[in-house]
Amino acid sequence: MANAHYSCFTISVSRIQARQDAQLTRAVLPLITLQLIDAQESYGYELVERLAALGLDASTGLVYPVLNRMERDGWVTTTSKPSPSGPPRKYFALTPAGAAALADARIQWEQASAAVDLALAPGKERA
Repeated sequence: MANAHYSCFTISVSRIQARQDAQLTRAVLPLITLQLIDAQESYGYELVERLAALGLDASTGLVYPVLNRMERDGWVTTTSKPSPSGPPRKYFALTPAGAAALADARIQWEQASAAVDLALAPGKERA
């Protein structure tokens, strides 16, 4: 009986961890996507692949809404370019407003990251 209870607990913890991982990915996705586009103009699926290469589990279902929001907010512009296979691809490039949003997001990340580092380092809290 104890094993069955433990098994349910393990499944619940596993689901909680998966939910937390997904929430963290969603939180950092705009920052990382802006950074990737700043480094290299890219089309949507290419960004999904680049995010995967970084170790992030970001599906097209997560990335495309972020790209659409960035386009709507004026952070990226799009250009249609021929594809070696299939229909033309929609490439995303950063606008000046996108560069400013990236700079702001980097500052917010550095502040949040510093707070997390501080909280995780025993005995190093600020007075």
